Amino acid sequence: MTEPLRRRFTSALGVLTLVALVTTACSAGDPAPPPPTSTTEPAPSSEPPGTPEPPAAGNGIFDDSVLFGQSAAFSGPAQELGRNMRLGIAAAFAEANRDGGVHGRRLDLVSLDDAYEPEAAVTNTQQLIESDGVFALIGEVGTPTSRSATPVAASEQVPFVAPFTGAAFLRDPDWTNIINLRASYYQETEEIVARVIADRGIERIAVMFQDDSFGRAGYRGVLQALDRREMEPVAIGIYPRNTTAVRTALLDLRQGDPEAVVLVGAYQPVASLIKWARYIGEDWTFITISFVGSNALAEELGPVGDGVLVTQVVPFPTDDSLPVVASYLGALEAHDPAAVPGFVSLEGYLAGRMAIVGLERCGRSLTRACFLGEILRGEPVDIDGFRLSFTGGSNQGSDAVFLTVIRDGRYVPADSM
Repeated sequence: MTEPLRRRFTSALGVLTLVALVTTACSAGDPAPPPPTSTTEPAPSSEPPGTPEPPAAGNGIFDDSVLFGQSAAFSGPAQELGRNMRLGIAAAFAEANRDGGVHGRRLDLVSLDDAYEPEAAVTNTQQLIESDGVFALIGEVGTPTSRSATPVAASEQVPFVAPFTGAAFLRDPDWTNIINLRASYYQETEEIVARVIADRGIERIAVMFQDDSFGRAGYRGVLQALDRREMEPVAIGIYPRNTTAVRTALLDLRQGDPEAVVLVGAYQPVASLIKWARYIGEDWTFITISFVGSNALAEELGPVGDGVLVTQVVPFPTDDSLPVVASYLGALEAHDPAAVPGFVSLEGYLAGRMAIVGLERCGRSLTRACFLGEILRGEPVDIDGFRLSFTGGSNQGSDAVFLTVIRDGRYVPADSM
């Protein structure tokens, strides 16, 4: 047998061995390997507990209240993201309401479950605008759901505030009703690629992404960051949205012999991929972006999570030396003493506080146009030292990206990889 044929034969045997190992260890649907398992409370079937009875349809502005709406995942693989975004927003609103609301108006939030499915997001958005008559939409979770919901909101010029996604399309200046709080996925993936090369000297970088608009947005960000350095991914893995079917992606990644893998997905499939890779002996460096849902990811991974890196777009949620985090922790404790602080609920809190600034600036003569103008074209928004600046026609307030790593099941800030 010639040497090239021998190499191909050996490689094929390796793939067959891996297929046999993974197939033996898991059945159809790629369930997570036995250790560790996640323990989360059952998801609500429609509206989360505590959702207020919405007032009559209109523009959401009443003499004694303002009604906000949210369509997000409260069931399915992304449910912890929706729950925690809502938790943070509700904590910010409750904090304002304890002080009499904003200009005498109580802040209310009605939330509907879209299970991270675009079709449900459209239906929910229509209901929130047409039936519930909300003033603004806040805290949408996800790129595919936001892509479906934004045209509905734009047609009525309903403010679309702080979606939990860094997708580029939401930052298009042609949108006149969208207010983005967080840094973009392109900024997160640029930071990942820059740091993994500079800090660890790694050049063999692969990427796994969710097969939808969110995954492709993150994937394009990785491609752009690599292209700027005249590099390309050594392997690409893809998995279907709202599943943990990552077996094929794992096989594809392994063929590229990567040193690091950038993961663009929700916490359950990302955790499944990491656990299976480590189960079969791969010691790749894993880095993922903020959408993953950090607390949920750490819980899903358990002891195998050590060393997994995650970029964040908000400060560390327990660093009470920062005034904004101290405010968040106080509001969270007052709203739900049992709640665990986290990056997602902190982002929700910042979203709620940003919305409150817009309401405060408009006074009693509140309109949607005033609200949008005061945030997007007014003075920079300062939330206890966390600054949001919408300059040059940009609808994105923050460019901040932070690096964290899991150690002993907990996140710690990381100055380098």
